[in-house]
Amino acid sequence: QVQLVESGGGLVQPGGSLRLSCAASVSIASFASMGWYRQAPGKQRDLVALIDRTSSTNYANSVKGRFTISRDNAKNTIYLQMNSLKPEDTAVYYCNAYRNFPPSAYWGQGTQVTVSS
Repeated sequence: QVQLVESGGGLVQPGGSLRLSCAASVSIASFASMGWYRQAPGKQRDLVALIDRTSSTNYANSVKGRFTISRDNAKNTIYLQMNSLKPEDTAVYYCNAYRNFPPSAYWGQGTQVTVSS
């Protein structure tokens, strides 16, 4: 049973920083990729950042240069360092893990990030 548990969300002022964590109940090396998605009220869930098992990364254009995704295989955890936060970054952030064989996707419960003065 795969469980993903996010933490680190909260309220921050514009220009501030937060670091999200996603701890997996299994070895993250078993996943082809892991990532962060976000969903604002009334909007679809969108990709924020991806990292694969080789630590290759991919980012949404809206967060490039501000957010950094990373992984710690020893702790079975991935992170999302968010800097220069903007009000439009406000959303529920979800951790995702994907396996190729069999094709399987897993989601965390989400953590709220609110950027407001």
